[in-house]
Amino acid sequence: MHTAETASPGGRHEKPAAVLAGLGTCLPTTEFDNASLPTQLDTNDEWIRTRTGIAARRRAAPSVSMRDLACEAGANALRSAGLDTVGGLVLATTTPDRPCPAAAPEVAERLGLGQVPAFDISSVCSGFVYATTVAASLITSGIVDSVLVVAAELYSRIVDPLDRSTAVIFGDGAGAVVLRRGTAAEQGALLAFDLGSDGSGHRLIHVPGEREQPEGPRWFTMAGRKVYLRAVERMTASALRVMKDCAWAPETIGALVPHQANSRIIEAVAERLGVPPQSAVCELARVGNTAAASIPLALADALTTNQLKPGARTVLTAFGGGLSWGSAALVWPQLKAVRSEF
Repeated sequence: MHTAETASPGGRHEKPAAVLAGLGTCLPTTEFDNASLPTQLDTNDEWIRTRTGIAARRRAAPSVSMRDLACEAGANALRSAGLDTVGGLVLATTTPDRPCPAAAPEVAERLGLGQVPAFDISSVCSGFVYATTVAASLITSGIVDSVLVVAAELYSRIVDPLDRSTAVIFGDGAGAVVLRRGTAAEQGALLAFDLGSDGSGHRLIHVPGEREQPEGPRWFTMAGRKVYLRAVERMTASALRVMKDCAWAPETIGALVPHQANSRIIEAVAERLGVPPQSAVCELARVGNTAAASIPLALADALTTNQLKPGARTVLTAFGGGLSWGSAALVWPQLKAVRSEF
């Protein structure tokens, strides 16, 4: 356990914070571009690109599990941070390989983390923000000094391959970050959070249970238009709240990194927030919507393209099933992402 404050070298006590220290990703090796989709979908590359911004997506081989991707991304994040171990692990996923037990303890064991606290979070596309918020709380409360946050998804296992409304959108992938204990004055410190939910819309993003659908395959479904409107509204309001908490004006935002649902949502949120258009990160063209994994994957891509730079005021925001949403704010630190394919 730790005290609520951290002593600085000069003897002052500064507000403790969770600090982003590492970033890693993992994607399946197999890419399906728009031309490779089944002809039964009755669509084409132009239709998909203009409505979603997606040109391709990754799909894991049958032999690859969600836990495999989670372990690879987690190991890469640890390498990025220069660490061999951390004090805890939080895994965000809506596509677990099994109903029980949670995957996080096994992922922790496979990564050599020992008997650390480890658990899963299921908040669909908001999962990474929720998991990061919880991990930061574990650190600032003094329970642990560091946490590995992993988001891993295999949506190809729950999406009907012949449903045009979902099959063209979703892909598989994983991303992870390492958070360590530090102070709010450091670059990388997570400075503000906002979370919310609205259970009245639980059927808008939905996989039916056995009692709801006793027979037949239970595929993932999404009410596209209704989800679009709520996603834009909730992500905008949530991002504004963390910007207000940090006293950041829209024009000072260096990077807005939304959940990578589709390009139209990203553009609409950026416009409503009033952030500079070039600050909105949209990196879904080659990987599609990877649900909880989309934000860390987008962060890694934005680093590669130099869209994300040290010192940039950065806002993360997401919306997903539940309905759920959340945002976080930080000043981007100096680090390199470690990426791989599996």
